[in-house]
Amino acid sequence: MSKPIVAIVGRPNVGKSTLFNALAGGNISIVKDTPGVTRDRIYADVEWLDRRFTMVDTGGIEPESKDIILSQMREQAQIAIDTADVIIFLVDVRQGLVDSDAKVADMLRRSKKPVILTVNKVDSFEKFMVDVYEFYNLGIGEPIPISAQSKLGLGDMLDEVIRHFPEDKSGEEEEEIPKIAIVGKPNVGKSSLINKLLGQNRLIVSDIAGTTRDAVDTKVIWGDHEYIFIDTAGLRRKNKIKEELERYSIIRTVSAVERADLVIVVIDAVEGVTEQDAKIAGIAHERGKGVIIAVNKWDAIEKDDKTIYKYTSKVREVLSFMPYAEILFISAETGQRLPKLFEQIDLVLQYQTLRVQTGVLNEILAEAVAMQQPPSDKGKRLRLYYMTQVAVKPPTFVIFVNDRELAHFSYIRYLENRIREAFGFRGTSLKFIIRERKGQEQ
Repeated sequence: MSKPIVAIVGRPNVGKSTLFNALAGGNISIVKDTPGVTRDRIYADVEWLDRRFTMVDTGGIEPESKDIILSQMREQAQIAIDTADVIIFLVDVRQGLVDSDAKVADMLRRSKKPVILTVNKVDSFEKFMVDVYEFYNLGIGEPIPISAQSKLGLGDMLDEVIRHFPEDKSGEEEEEIPKIAIVGKPNVGKSSLINKLLGQNRLIVSDIAGTTRDAVDTKVIWGDHEYIFIDTAGLRRKNKIKEELERYSIIRTVSAVERADLVIVVIDAVEGVTEQDAKIAGIAHERGKGVIIAVNKWDAIEKDDKTIYKYTSKVREVLSFMPYAEILFISAETGQRLPKLFEQIDLVLQYQTLRVQTGVLNEILAEAVAMQQPPSDKGKRLRLYYMTQVAVKPPTFVIFVNDRELAHFSYIRYLENRIREAFGFRGTSLKFIIRERKGQEQ
């Protein structure tokens, strides 16, 4: 089940980024005492009472502003509202109830989503509670007083947030159908790819309403297999500012990746692989999804016998954090290598759910240790007692050791490479959990 999405919305300068940072546990959003500083949505994974969710920080909503940046932020906030399962509507007790709050409240009411009215900057409940009651006039529920700066009242607010999380109602049959998210920067050919897959082979079975605006989950049959494709395209902007255009796609990408088993990151072959492509691919990597890099518009590239080698090398360099990702050169326009894309999807899905027997894992572990001695520090050497696989999607392994501090990243990467040599795990990230087991040292 994908994690619920919680969006923090409100006018500029009511403390959204401060609240976001307090919950996320770090200064992830830019905080500055100037309206409009947080211009794009930032996201983070948060846990409260064993419930995990993805939190989205939005730019402030100015309902009637004609300023081009503020109007962009309003559009971005609307995307976040449409995507969210629960909305935290933040207002400012020191500024009091203003006309813009009422207009934002109207926008939220139309969304039909659960809204948690949260009154910020209440540093003293005794001093400000009378002013908090004023926000009952918005007509969207009971106001919860907090101070994001002082971290007061956050528990009560989060209790209310998780109370509104949707139950996992998806049936077993739907859960068995793999979900494939198509992600990438605007205008790299995501829509063209899905349209070619559908139009060329007339494979549409049914359309399922997606959770994001302008997005539709489409059930597709290829050969004997069913798939659900999550389209994250549908981005149409009048504004020509490239930076804003690229930022605009992030929330939809996060939402789609959360629901997917496998992610196809589409890259424009003509433009080349970029830092923004790396950011988008990183969203899938962080969440342990299967990944295929589809280099689109390959038909538009002049080629010689070294072109694929050079291009693959560049993609590997920019996406160096995910060397396991499969790379495929395609053309959505001509249909080049699209059958191969389905072969890759099936392969990666197979590896995403592969389980390795504990006995076999420990044979590999013993052999790896014999070939390369574990690191030591100040006369104490890392000892690896035991390894077992505890989960799939992504394949997750627990390694029991004598001292976690000695389990350097480089040695864990070495063990990962040994496992990949034995079992492949192509297109799939592997997760390792290091646990100490005291009292076993000889």
